[in-house]
Amino acid sequence: MGVIAGSPWAIWGIAAAATAGVIIRPFSWPEFIWAVGGALLLIVLGALPANEALTGVAKGTDVYLFLTGMMLLAELARQEGLFDWLAAKAAGQAKGSGRRLFSLVFAVGTMVTVFLSNDATAVVLTPAVAAVVKTAEAKQPLPYLFICAFIANAASFVLPISNPANLVIYGSHMPPLLRWLPTYALPSALSVIVTYAMLRWTQKSSLRQSISSEIKVPALSAAGKLAALGIVGTAVVLLASSAFDLQLGLPTFLAGVATAGLVMTRSRCGMTAVVRDISWGVLPLVAGLFVLVQALEKTGLTSDLAGLLGHLVHWSAIGSAWAAGAVLGVGCNLVNNLPAGLVAGRVVELAHVPESVRAAVLIGVDLGPNLSVTGSLATILWLTALRREGLQVSAWTFLKLGLLVMPPALLLAIAGAFAFG
Repeated sequence: MGVIAGSPWAIWGIAAAATAGVIIRPFSWPEFIWAVGGALLLIVLGALPANEALTGVAKGTDVYLFLTGMMLLAELARQEGLFDWLAAKAAGQAKGSGRRLFSLVFAVGTMVTVFLSNDATAVVLTPAVAAVVKTAEAKQPLPYLFICAFIANAASFVLPISNPANLVIYGSHMPPLLRWLPTYALPSALSVIVTYAMLRWTQKSSLRQSISSEIKVPALSAAGKLAALGIVGTAVVLLASSAFDLQLGLPTFLAGVATAGLVMTRSRCGMTAVVRDISWGVLPLVAGLFVLVQALEKTGLTSDLAGLLGHLVHWSAIGSAWAAGAVLGVGCNLVNNLPAGLVAGRVVELAHVPESVRAAVLIGVDLGPNLSVTGSLATILWLTALRREGLQVSAWTFLKLGLLVMPPALLLAIAGAFAFG
């Protein structure tokens, strides 16, 4: 036990094995089993005391609240037929064109990510798009569903609220909105435009398909309208919370609960059905990831990385920004961008880096996950939503597409961060 507890190699090995389990899903077991299993193994072997593991779990409290609120909103909207109504409306606007439907879905995905966060895009929009392509009788649905995964990360630094990882990077030093926008407006625009162009190019053969334009739009029930109102209200709450420098978790959770109470006054379905269909496994997955990163910090990884980054900044601020953004862009796919963001946020705080370096770090953490299915929680949530719809996308299939889409978007976004710096 003592050898294990004092060995950083053991901690790194367990963290790597747990991450591999999340990526590969041996025996088709859910992702959270591997993350939680790795965390428990660290405790049992004495590599991480139980009280420190609980500290790691507690660090994710705001994220758990945020995700619970968003998943509740999404399930309410799905159950009350809001997605079916959106599907029919969108398919009708596409006017039988597969290309037009692609652009429409991409625009909607961008707006949802900007104002409701990247996790909301994965949880709320993916079922809607699945309903769209089903209603439109699209023979190849995946090009439209890929949008939900890629735009969730590509547009996730337009606003501070667009990604919970943004709050992790800046911590208690979140810049006000009027300082955020000049810093990230151009990088975000480049990220979104390049992602659209690359996705459109890689899926061009599939988008030649014709889709049905004779869509009957179902009536939206009173409960469905209340669910839509709740989602809009949540966007307003999140923007206000960001403006007043409040954490997003509790406001999102309360908005979700309030919407549920409102919807249940007119719903024919019970709250039990809503709670039953939520993908609760996401929460222990996130908790396990926080424990793993807590163990990695115990090995001295954070302080070592801060020292290295400090030396790089002293040598060249621009060079260190490019290096940090590129390394995180790839590295967050190995450990997920939430724990990577936690480590990166602590590293840049210890290293006292210039704002341009911090911006490159944030872009790497937010946009880099478009490389693989395990890069961000949003992509994992997207996979879960796909499985519910009976669709499968392998890690290898996503990686092949990510290798084409992510690198040019990342490079141009980081370059954009220097335009006004």
